[in-house]
Amino acid sequence: MGDKKEKTQKKSFFKGLQAEFKKVIWPDKETLTKQTTAVVVASVLLGALIAIIDVILKYGIDVIVQL
Repeated sequence: MGDKKEKTQKKSFFKGLQAEFKKVIWPDKETLTKQTTAVVVASVLLGALIAIIDVILKYGIDVIVQL
């Protein structure tokens, strides 16, 4: 008996999920490309900034340790 209730709940869940996905406004190719480019550029710049700060701190700590 519980098996039938589970199947009904699963069907209901997937129908609701499908309905929600139909409500989503998916970006067009141009928007997707622009946003992806922005994320990649921001990630590279942030990575470079973190690397520079890391090198500066490492150099500073090495100087302090050798005193």
